[in-house]
Amino acid sequence: MDTKKSKIPESRLIPVLREGICVVQMVLFKELRSLLTRKYPDRDSLSIAMLTGAITNELFGTLNLEEKFQDFRRQNRAEIEQELLGLAQEFPALTAPLTDALRMLALCDLQEEKDSDNNTRLLTQAADIGLLIPERELPLPSTFMAMARSLGDAHHLIIAPAETHQDDDQGLIQ
Repeated sequence: MDTKKSKIPESRLIPVLREGICVVQMVLFKELRSLLTRKYPDRDSLSIAMLTGAITNELFGTLNLEEKFQDFRRQNRAEIEQELLGLAQEFPALTAPLTDALRMLALCDLQEEKDSDNNTRLLTQAADIGLLIPERELPLPSTFMAMARSLGDAHHLIIAPAETHQDDDQGLIQ
C-alpha cells in the first residue's frame, strides 16, 4: 500500500481571487498615498510611500519583515494606528470592496490551510475600525472578480477585458 499523501489538484480559483485582492489593495494604496501626501506635506515621497505601505500591510496582514520596514513600523506606530482608524471615514466608497477583499483573503487562506487566527484578527480589526460591513453578503468569486476589475479599471490600474464580437475575430481566422 502506498503511504504517500495523494496530492490534491491545485485550484486555479485561489490565485485568481488573490489577484482580485491585490487589485483592491493597490486601489487602497493609491488613494491612501494621495490622501497622506496632502495630509503630511512636510514628509518626503519615500516616507509617504512607506507609511502608506505600512497601513495597507497592517490592514491585510502582510507585514514586510525586512528590518528597515520593521523599524519604520515601530517608529510610526501611532500614525499607522491613527490612519487605520480613519480609513472608513476617509474612503467610504472603498468599505464594500475592502470588506469583500478581506473576507476573500480569509477564505483563500482557509483553503490553503494558512493561519486562521491571523484571519480572525484581521476581520476583527477591520470590524473594530468600522471598515467591515457586517451585514454585507460574501460575493460569489465571479462577482468579486468583476468588482475588482471594475475598481482597478476605474482607478486606471488595470485594463478591464473588452468583449469581442464575431466580426472582430474574422480578421484573426483568415
